[in-house]
Amino acid sequence: MGNITGFLEHDRELPNKRPVDERIGDYKELYLPFPEEKIKAQAGRCMDCGVPFCHTGCPLGNIIPDWNDLVYRGQWESAIKRLHSTNNFPEFTGRLCPAPCEEACVLNINEPPVTIEEIEKSIVERAFEEGWITPQPPETRTGKKVAVIGSGPAGLACAQQLNRAGHTVTVLERADRIGGLLRYGIPDFKMEKWVIDRRLTILEDEGILFQTSVSVGHDVTKDDLERDYDAVVFCGGSTKPRPLPIEGADLDGVIQAMSFLPQQNKRVAGDDNVEANYGGVPLRADDKNVIVIGGGDTGSDCIGTSIRHGATTVTNFELMPEPPQGRPENQPWPYWPMRMRESSSHKEGCEREFAVLTKSFNGDADGKLKSVSTVEIEWKDRKFEEIAGTEKEWPCEMAILALGFIHPETDSIVAQYGCELDGRGNVKVENWESSVDGFFAAGDAQRGQSLIVWAIADGRECARAVDIKLMGSTELPTKDGSDLPRV
Repeated sequence: MGNITGFLEHDRELPNKRPVDERIGDYKELYLPFPEEKIKAQAGRCMDCGVPFCHTGCPLGNIIPDWNDLVYRGQWESAIKRLHSTNNFPEFTGRLCPAPCEEACVLNINEPPVTIEEIEKSIVERAFEEGWITPQPPETRTGKKVAVIGSGPAGLACAQQLNRAGHTVTVLERADRIGGLLRYGIPDFKMEKWVIDRRLTILEDEGILFQTSVSVGHDVTKDDLERDYDAVVFCGGSTKPRPLPIEGADLDGVIQAMSFLPQQNKRVAGDDNVEANYGGVPLRADDKNVIVIGGGDTGSDCIGTSIRHGATTVTNFELMPEPPQGRPENQPWPYWPMRMRESSSHKEGCEREFAVLTKSFNGDADGKLKSVSTVEIEWKDRKFEEIAGTEKEWPCEMAILALGFIHPETDSIVAQYGCELDGRGNVKVENWESSVDGFFAAGDAQRGQSLIVWAIADGRECARAVDIKLMGSTELPTKDGSDLPRV
């Protein structure tokens, strides 16, 4: 390592965020610039640990100590080559990944971990500024055609890898813009959409074809795909929302997170009549008492968006008890700990309630939501039990369900192909191929709802399997990039 005593000389430091009062007035990203000398100092905290457990924490197999060392030495162009060898889109992961690599960092045993995610973002942003990231179209084409269904991180990663192998790749997306959940599930204050568009320009110049507003299974059927393509990869994500089947769930004002968030992203993009695809109803939190049910990242995104709308109050319900601030004893390093996490949205004006069970949604005579009834719960004898005397009614005109997703939508193209499903309703695969010859699946569609790093990793690995299927062998890199030359 370039600075073997860096972890002793420097404390963990991240860029400052814009003040709350300023940032809740717009949808721009949160972080202020971070000087280069500070980034180098943070990279210099990477220890000469011998066994870099950050590798095991990262589903992509990112060679983290290598590019930390290169950043410390000021070798930024070499750093982006090493980073790109395992990660197609570090500008996405550097903004959106929960950084399991940092939880697995050896320094994290008894000190704050290396700021791996921020260094990753700094590398790719420096590379774009310097013009080092340019299109890399294949020298020759194989004559094989592949359709990739879905343009989220799994689909885009799979498409880029297959294109690099020389296949002609068409990405089919049912939304009006490319990006999947990156486009319409992630608020702009976490990632502005020019970040996606900048990368799409590279992908298009490399020769990948994109078709939007195409509903595969309806506009394009199984017969069309079998006629026009040599292989199909389903990267449709896990998009079937988990319902909350309690009294009043059909009231006006009880909405799913993935109806609420896309509307706002479309507004930020400057679209007109964004409510047209949502029954003509504008889903806005202005002057409402908002309750967000679900304590994950999607719930956090709904909180930040509601605050920016001008909600009167925003309250977050979580079914589980409040987790500890530190790492629990039964979740030792390097495992991912279930500890208290506070997002930027939580700090913008949200009340968090733990161990709360939502019992009913209550409406007025016009069928509009007016309150939510709850009871506190505790975990006893391997089940939740309600605590008598803790019943409460909360004023609420908008309840947002951010309960996650149960499986992909399988009543369309997956049903037409007759793919076998696993016990959770995902597409069942073996070496990324479904039960139907030539039909592959990657990302959340076969894994279930997961992280962006898993989606990109799955897309890359699936591309290898498709290339082998089509050509008998592959030169696409392995997961950890170990077959690539050192830089």
